[in-house]
Amino acid sequence: MAFFVQLTEAISRHQSLLVTGLDPNPELLASWAAARGLAGRSFLSQARHWIKAVIEATAPVVCAFKPSLGFYQALGPIGLELLTEVRDLVPPEIPLIIDAKHGDLNSSSALAHYLFKELGADGVTLSPLAGQDIAAPFLLYPDKGVVITCHSSNPAARVLQHYPGEEAPLFLHIVRESQLWATPEQLLLEVGTSDAAVLAAVRQAAPQRFLLLRSLWAEEDQLEPLLQAGLSEAGDGLLLPLPQNLLVEDDLAARADALREQINGCRAQLQSARQRAGAQSCDLWLPDAAAGTSDDPLAALIVDLFDIGCLLFGEYVQASGAVFNYYVDLRQIISDPNLFHRVLHSYGELLHQLDFDRIAGIPYGSLPTATGLSLQLHKPLIYPRKEVKAHGARRLIEGDFEADDVVVVVDDILITGGSVLEGIAKLESSGLVVHDVVVFLDHGGDHDRQAKQRLAAAGYRVHAVLDITRITQVLQQTGRLDANQVATLLPDVHHP
Repeated sequence: MAFFVQLTEAISRHQSLLVTGLDPNPELLASWAAARGLAGRSFLSQARHWIKAVIEATAPVVCAFKPSLGFYQALGPIGLELLTEVRDLVPPEIPLIIDAKHGDLNSSSALAHYLFKELGADGVTLSPLAGQDIAAPFLLYPDKGVVITCHSSNPAARVLQHYPGEEAPLFLHIVRESQLWATPEQLLLEVGTSDAAVLAAVRQAAPQRFLLLRSLWAEEDQLEPLLQAGLSEAGDGLLLPLPQNLLVEDDLAARADALREQINGCRAQLQSARQRAGAQSCDLWLPDAAAGTSDDPLAALIVDLFDIGCLLFGEYVQASGAVFNYYVDLRQIISDPNLFHRVLHSYGELLHQLDFDRIAGIPYGSLPTATGLSLQLHKPLIYPRKEVKAHGARRLIEGDFEADDVVVVVDDILITGGSVLEGIAKLESSGLVVHDVVVFLDHGGDHDRQAKQRLAAAGYRVHAVLDITRITQVLQQTGRLDANQVATLLPDVHHP
C-alpha cells in the first residue's frame, strides 16, 4: 500500500493525528524498568519489553510509529535486530517512519535499500542541506514516504535557521524548495517547534503538505494554538507526537486515548469556527460513540464517502434514462485530496492484478480518476473523445499510443454499459486492444447485471471496487443508515 494512502487511512480509521515515538533512551527507561522489576536485566531486554508495551498500548489510537534510528545504531548489531523486531510488532496497516535525519549523499542509496527493501519501513526523515540529491534515492521508491526536516526546536539552531532575518528565514526557503522535489503524497515536512508562529509560517508556505510536529507541545496552553497554526483547511495535515513522558506511564493507553479525544475536540471547534468565518474547507467527521464498527477493509472509505455527501436519496434520472431511488455522486471526491487518493488506491488494488500498457478514461466523469491512476501507477493515459472536433488535429483518441497496445478502461459507475462500449469501440477502431473494464461502483441491480452481460458477451471482463450491497452493510453497521434508507438502497430500478 502506498505510504500516503496508508497514512490517511490510519488517520481515518483511528480518528487520530497522533504519532508514537519508539526511542529506547536509557534515561527514559531506567525508572520504567525499575518500577516493573526489570532493573537487573540487560538494557536490550528492558528495551524489548518497553517497545512491546508501548506499541500494544498506543496502536489503536495513533496513525504512525516513528523510531529514531540513532538509538538503535548506538546498540550495535543487536540494535538493528531490535529495529527488525519493531517492524514485526508494528501493525502493517500503520506506517512505520524511521527517524534517520539522514544527510549523507554517498550512503543514501544503500540506506534507502536497507530501510525500504530489507527492513520494510514505510517512510524516512531526511536532512535537506545536501539539496534535492539527498531525497532522490529514497524517492525512487514511489510507495514510500520522505519527511524533510525544515526546522529544529534546538535553541542553538535558531541562528542558522532564521538567518538572515524573520522576513525571509532559511527554514522557509527550505520549505519552499523541498516542495519542488516530490508530490504531497510522497514528501512531508517535519517541523520542530513549540512556537505557533513558526508552525503557521510553514503551513502558509506549504498549504497542501502534511506536517510532522516535533516538540514538547503537550502543555495545555500550547495545544490549541499549535493546532490552529498547523492544521490544513481539511482539518488534518498535522501529525503530533505523543509526549515522551506519557510513554513510561502505567495508564499509557488511557492517557493516549484521552489526548486523542482532546485533539479531536479542538479540531472540531476550529473547523466550526473556520466555517462560521466563511472558510472553504472539507467537512471533518469525528466518531460518534454510539455508532458501530465494521470489519470491512474499505469501511472507513465507505463511511467517509457517505459523510461528504457522495450518497444521496430521492428519485434521480440517470444518463441512461433509468430512475434510481438513490444517487452516487463521485464528483465530490476530487475536491478532497486525501479521500481522492484513497479512492485511487482502491482502484489500484484491482489494476495491479491486470496486465495492460495504458489506462483509458471514459469522458468526462472518470477522467480525473484515470489521470490520478496514471500518475500513481506510472502508466500512460489516453482517452477516447466524446466528440471529434472539426478543427485542430481532429483525433478520435487523445494521447500517445501504438497499435496493439493493451488498454484497461476505467469508469466510475456502470449502469447500462453504453458509454463504456462506445468508448471501447473508438479505442479498438484505432488499433488498441481492450480486455478489462474497472469501475468504482457495481449497482448490483437488474441494470448492472444486464450491463455486465453486455460487456461479457462482447468479450470484456468487468471489475468493481464496491457494490451497493457492501456499501449498505457497512453504513448500516456504522450507524449511518436507518431501516428505511437500507430498504431504499436495495436494488430497485425502474424505467420512467
